[in-house]
Amino acid sequence: MENFLRVWRQQAKVRGQFDSAIFIGDKVLALTNSDEDALWLAEVHFSNNNYTRALALLSGQDLISRSTACRYLAAHCYIKQGQYEQALSTLGDQNPTHLIRSSNSRRKLQHINGQSRITLRNGKGAASRIDRSEERDREDASNIRYEAGMCYLRGLCFAKQNAFDRARDCYKDAVRIDVQCFEAFDQLMKNSLMSPTEELEFLESLDFDSITGADAPISQEAAHFTKMLYTTRLSKYSSPAILTDATETLSTHYKLAENPDILLSRAEALYTQCRFAEALELTSSILSTSQSSLSSAHTGPTAQSHLGHSPAVYPLHLACLYETGATNALFLLSHTLADHSPEESYTYLAIGVYYLSVSKIAEARRFFSKASLLDPHSAPAWIGFAHTFAAEGEHDQAIAAYSTAARLFQGNHLPQLFLGMQHLALNNMSLAQEYLCAAYAMSTGTAAGTVPSIPSMPSELSTLGGDPLVLNELGVVLYHQNHLDNAVELFRQSLGLATSLQCEPGAWVATRSNLGHALRRLGRYPEALEEFDECVRIGAAGTSLGYTPFLGGSGGNASGVASSGVSGYEERGLIGSLHTARGLILLELSRTMDAVTALHEAVRVLGASGGGDAAGGAGVAGTLLSRALEIWASETRESENVMSEDGRAPLRTSTRSSRDKGKGHAARRRIAADDSYTEEWTDEVAQAGVDLPVEHTTVEDTIEMELDHDAERLLAETVGRVRGGQRGRHRLLASSPEIHDVRKGGRLGRHFAQSRS
Repeated sequence: MENFLRVWRQQAKVRGQFDSAIFIGDKVLALTNSDEDALWLAEVHFSNNNYTRALALLSGQDLISRSTACRYLAAHCYIKQGQYEQALSTLGDQNPTHLIRSSNSRRKLQHINGQSRITLRNGKGAASRIDRSEERDREDASNIRYEAGMCYLRGLCFAKQNAFDRARDCYKDAVRIDVQCFEAFDQLMKNSLMSPTEELEFLESLDFDSITGADAPISQEAAHFTKMLYTTRLSKYSSPAILTDATETLSTHYKLAENPDILLSRAEALYTQCRFAEALELTSSILSTSQSSLSSAHTGPTAQSHLGHSPAVYPLHLACLYETGATNALFLLSHTLADHSPEESYTYLAIGVYYLSVSKIAEARRFFSKASLLDPHSAPAWIGFAHTFAAEGEHDQAIAAYSTAARLFQGNHLPQLFLGMQHLALNNMSLAQEYLCAAYAMSTGTAAGTVPSIPSMPSELSTLGGDPLVLNELGVVLYHQNHLDNAVELFRQSLGLATSLQCEPGAWVATRSNLGHALRRLGRYPEALEEFDECVRIGAAGTSLGYTPFLGGSGGNASGVASSGVSGYEERGLIGSLHTARGLILLELSRTMDAVTALHEAVRVLGASGGGDAAGGAGVAGTLLSRALEIWASETRESENVMSEDGRAPLRTSTRSSRDKGKGHAARRRIAADDSYTEEWTDEVAQAGVDLPVEHTTVEDTIEMELDHDAERLLAETVGRVRGGQRGRHRLLASSPEIHDVRKGGRLGRHFAQSRS
């Protein structure tokens, strides 16, 4: 009868019919009165959220003191009810560290088994001691997982009490005791309780060889597979090569390329590289579902695809939508989550991100606060809450909020980075440098708590890992402290690190611009000009961060995403400032014409912004443009004067029409037909050229006079050759008073000269 009832209750539990399982399980317990049946019934009560009935059952038969599994279940019931002190009293304060196995214990066992001649002083072989240890582990295997689980529960209790150091130690001990206790490992990773370097070191210290299977090859493969799965959960700022190898192996060899966790890991890596459009494609593919599972008669596929997924995907998806400017997608997602998941923290996070994207700061702050109340350990909610104060220039409140985030997430470098940026905005350079150095130490694994001195900072900061933005902010601090050489080195390290991480080039235009300004102040104008030229090229090439709004969810195809200049900053303001800086450097290089062109482009770009800060910056570019035009005009006049003194003809700048020029030359040719009149006219022209002051002589007048000299000389030579044949005719004309009047320049003579042509 007992076996029949046990099968019945088990089938009811599998089908989710908890009332039937409880009814039959109570009868089994009454028949057998065994500890196993009591524990099974308490587990069914726990699964049915009947925590009080489960505790009463465990306490009534005094199972808590006699069974490790029952003690674990009782403590879990207290935690579900929010009674953390009772849970700690049930669990105890100390972790069973004697159960921790080192990562090389199996290697030591294999090595000792290969040396059968080695014996201890008491005459017993080392291999026999290790064998007995293995036997003890096998005997206690049923309780080891519960001991690891209790370490995990202790960590939860300490975290609820804000004792994060003790919580971190409990989580680490739980994974060391049982490497398959993923809950503890997940708490360490998602709450950023360790720095990226500490995460990697902790992963290497775990004993994955303790995972057992049917035979040795399967156990070895299972250990390697588990380690790769854990590797994908590490921070994306340390050892990108290791993360990439693990992801590729799981995607290709084990065919997990479409698994949501693997896609999420790849999307996180792309997000840290500022490749937001590609990350958005992956998060959208995670949220997408097959069309066959959608009920198009009731809900649309877009709304339905945002539901029923892991909560970990929503913060990253929201961040990608915000960075790509997809406000419409944020609005739709916020409404969908509010309708279907009103009790989840990521729902209010989505609403807060939407309001932040449309610059409604007060509303965004309210919803970020609500998200942090629902999930006090939500890093995106706390950082978003702090961002709302920073957006309004409330630096003191922002510093307080970022400090809370830094206390809650001790291994995350972002709160330290934002604290440094706030102190930089307040011109507190020493505090800014301290926080930024702490952020760099967290992201790279350098010695924590030490602030490098300014002269040795570039040499002490390694570029093997970390966040390039931290190096950029450190460079800005040194720039304002007039340590320009060190600032140039840090800006170069930031760009080199961004390149090694395969970051989006357009995301680091501002860093390259900072490098150009530092080089400009050092007087290294050609190098500075190269940097600004590269900035303009990147901004105009379309490889930037600004994209048109795109709503993912239909297979993750982001083909509708289009580039629109450099984003993350005021687009026109940044491009205009780049042209302004180029014009300033070109003026320093005495390339006045190129400077005028660059400054004219700056005024055009800044003036097209339609107002705001960018339009205010156009005044600076306009002032520089006016000065450049004055310098250009002055240089042009000096060049003309030098050429006039040297007797060389400057470049012709006349704007007269060709028709007027043709009339003038034709008239001169007509007048020059008479030799005696030509001589008289040229004397007058020469006298006029002498009497005319130099400063009133234009380039056009100078060129025309020289052309007149050449033309008159050629005409005089021609007339001279034919003068002999016309001597008699000239004598007859000379004896006529009317023709004499022509030679004297009288009215009839002018009319005659014109009619002859």
